[in-house]
Amino acid sequence: MSDQLKKYLSEDRSVRIESVDMHQTWQAAQAHHSYPPSVAALLGELVAASTLLAATLKFDGSLLLQLQGDGAIALMVVECRADMSIRATVKMRDRPLPIQRDIQSLLNPGGTAKFIVVLDPPKNTPGRQAYQGIVPLEGDSIAEALEQYMLRSEQLETRIWLAADAERCTGFLLQRLPLQGGNQQAEVLSADETWQRTQRLAETLTQKEMLEITQDTLLHRLFWEETLLAFDARPITWQCSCTRERVADMLKMLGRAEVQDILETQGKIEVACEFCGQPYLFDGVDSAMLFQPLAPGPGKSIH
Repeated sequence: MSDQLKKYLSEDRSVRIESVDMHQTWQAAQAHHSYPPSVAALLGELVAASTLLAATLKFDGSLLLQLQGDGAIALMVVECRADMSIRATVKMRDRPLPIQRDIQSLLNPGGTAKFIVVLDPPKNTPGRQAYQGIVPLEGDSIAEALEQYMLRSEQLETRIWLAADAERCTGFLLQRLPLQGGNQQAEVLSADETWQRTQRLAETLTQKEMLEITQDTLLHRLFWEETLLAFDARPITWQCSCTRERVADMLKMLGRAEVQDILETQGKIEVACEFCGQPYLFDGVDSAMLFQPLAPGPGKSIH
């Protein structure tokens, strides 16, 4: 089964429900990295969270979630685009991991860590300007940090459950939606009851079952007595913007002399994408071709 995000509304349309489950995408995110298990688990949770939050937005751009810390993890960032393609990376400091491997110990031992949300419009948007929200990193988990951010910055009551291991990363979101229309007393009471009930049901979730049970089975177990309005599932894919052509352009900017110096010292040039870790290898022949003049195109003969 492909990696998917599934969306629902409660029968009274007062609560948004989302579920995401990724295997292939998550494997691609780790393909060129060897993160410690505790770091990989945090990144997997942030990957799942990015898709859940992006799916709540009516925004044709990219959502970026960033954790900037003063601990063993310097930076953790995930980008989720409007088409639900993602990329993610972690920058580590050269220091031992702490004994405690929770989010605060890994990112915030000095108390200066920040949680940053960026909404980046498409590049061709007139007057393009990214929105950036920055708050202190609070809570004992990524889910708690996101819940606090949504309540403070967006004034939306949101509950999030996240889980990740080496094989899968998954997430579940509940979000209380603003009432439409006249907000009659009965509608308010119904929405209150729905919100409390869906929270009670979801609070039975454990990370173990989120990682062991399929999306559909989990949703059925939670809401088998509820009437939910279902939307089309959205596929999720891994997509980094790096290419061999972009690396070649970067080497051209270094210049022939510097490229030749690297070849004489190392025998080859190996460049890894700073974001996804994909390696690109250029040998002597590849490097020489970088600086070959382009062949002239066909022209008209003059007699």
